[in-house]
Amino acid sequence: MDSVTSLIQWRRHMEVVKLELLEQVQAQLRDVLDKAMEEAAQSYLQPHRKALGSLLEKRKVFVNRQSLLDELLEVEHFRTFYHIFIAMLCVFILSTVAVDVINQGSLDLDFDLFIFAFGCLPTVLATWLVMFLYTLLVPYKALQLWAGSYHTVRFPRLFTAILLEALLACHAAVLGYYPIYTVIQHQLPAASRFIVILKQVSFLMKSHSFLLEAVPGIIHAKPPDGEMKLPALSTYLYFLFSPATDQLPSPRTPYVRWKYVAQNFAKFLGCLFYSYFILECLCIPVFTNMSKQPFSIKTLVLSIFNATLPGTFLLLLSFFAFLQCWLNAFAEMLRFADRTFYKDWWNSTSFATYYRTWNVVVHDWLCYYVYQDLGRSRVAAMLSVFIMSAIVHEYVITLCFGFFYPVNCSPSLPSSEGIQVCLYCQEWYAQIHCPLEQKTFWGLVTPRSWSCRS
Repeated sequence: MDSVTSLIQWRRHMEVVKLELLEQVQAQLRDVLDKAMEEAAQSYLQPHRKALGSLLEKRKVFVNRQSLLDELLEVEHFRTFYHIFIAMLCVFILSTVAVDVINQGSLDLDFDLFIFAFGCLPTVLATWLVMFLYTLLVPYKALQLWAGSYHTVRFPRLFTAILLEALLACHAAVLGYYPIYTVIQHQLPAASRFIVILKQVSFLMKSHSFLLEAVPGIIHAKPPDGEMKLPALSTYLYFLFSPATDQLPSPRTPYVRWKYVAQNFAKFLGCLFYSYFILECLCIPVFTNMSKQPFSIKTLVLSIFNATLPGTFLLLLSFFAFLQCWLNAFAEMLRFADRTFYKDWWNSTSFATYYRTWNVVVHDWLCYYVYQDLGRSRVAAMLSVFIMSAIVHEYVITLCFGFFYPVNCSPSLPSSEGIQVCLYCQEWYAQIHCPLEQKTFWGLVTPRSWSCRS
């Protein structure tokens, strides 16, 4: 009997070893194939680069590959963590239902916070439509006008400067002032503000990269009639909806998996409700308790650490909802094959690695259109990119939450970013429930959560 038991245990051990070996081989093979495809694409583009100038030397090469989590979720052992998060969501829902039934005798699904955060959606949709139509038509028509006249006008540099200044003025009005005016004038709630401001930043990034990718080819072209074939408007339209910030050729999938699209949108909605239950059950009680006590360093520190774990959950949910579910759903509908929206940031051992792998879409844009255009000083370029990224992040958060709380500027890893999420949520709660009775300078520049008594 002991020999049979030992044989069974030995077989189980060998099965585990086999699975681990297969996972390691699969990971190494994937890395080798990705590297080989990138090298092949680079060698294919090499003959065309000299004619297009130095800008195209830094082009990203898109290849056909899945998102990392899609690959990892195919491994049975890794799906355990996914199922744990789903089980935790079920526990939150059941606990909320049980508390309502016990305390009130009936089920009270109060989604007031959720409904409030996504209020004024018709205004949001109208604002997005104006920015989208402007980004689609004005930069494209300006480029078309410039391309058709650059090789024929007497003073091409003066013509370029005048057209560029006009385009920058239009950008400042429609993609700069208009969304800011909308979120402030209409007093949009936080989630609706995020939609408007993030689309504002996205349209600015995409129009910038589209123009920079098209300009070198026009300058170096010498057609007899002074004109050059531009990218089709349909190509530019596809780029505006695609989950990429680089106007570059990309491979397409052979068909759309609509079940996969529906699953990702369902997961996105699930993440929203998951976030709501975390705020409602774990964060708001902590903030409410803090507002009922005299302010002290002890109270502040205790409230921060009590909400750090929920803040970390909110950070992970934001990552999964947007970079995994939302972008993959749109990529699948558009048959966009390269799904490298992030890398294995959870394995980062340094700040630099973490920033490069957390959000690859934004990192690549900063690398190709900011870092490599700032000269040969690597330190100065890195510092400039970091400062620019911090300013844009603070701009987005300040406009969306309606207050300035610069805790996002410091370098951090996910654990401390969980604290940052907690601090922002805490201050947002205090701004709503503790409005200033008298607007003094000290009251405007200090966090409201330090003095909130509701």
